Amino acid sequence: QVRLQQSGGGLVQFGGSLRVSCVASGRTDTLYGMAWFRQSPGKEREFIATITWNGGGTWYGDPVKGDPAKGRAVISRDKATNTLYLRMDNLEHQDTATYYCAAATSAENYFSRHYDSWGQGTQVTVSS
Repeated sequence: QVRLQQSGGGLVQFGGSLRVSCVASGRTDTLYGMAWFRQSPGKEREFIATITWNGGGTWYGDPVKGDPAKGRAVISRDKATNTLYLRMDNLEHQDTATYYCAAATSAENYFSRHYDSWGQGTQVTVSS
């Protein structure tokens, strides 16, 4: 089993940047890929980004991809410390949400987005 512990986030100025981290422990040798999601009150969970653990291939969700103005997120990982990162720039009020990291321990789960483990969530609030 993989356990996930998040840190970072908090209160961020409009137009500023956020960086959240997620440390994996336990059976990290089984990691296939990890991802970031977010959820705001009254809204469905949104997919932000994902990365394959060994190859480092990345994909981004609709909230952060598309035109240049939306290409403002970077997902990365440090295999040496089993840490997943998310950096987002040019934050807007709609980026206010609880951010979650997730881990998949098989290709099937990864590509079907059925993640095996979840972090505890980190609140990010964008202020004016």
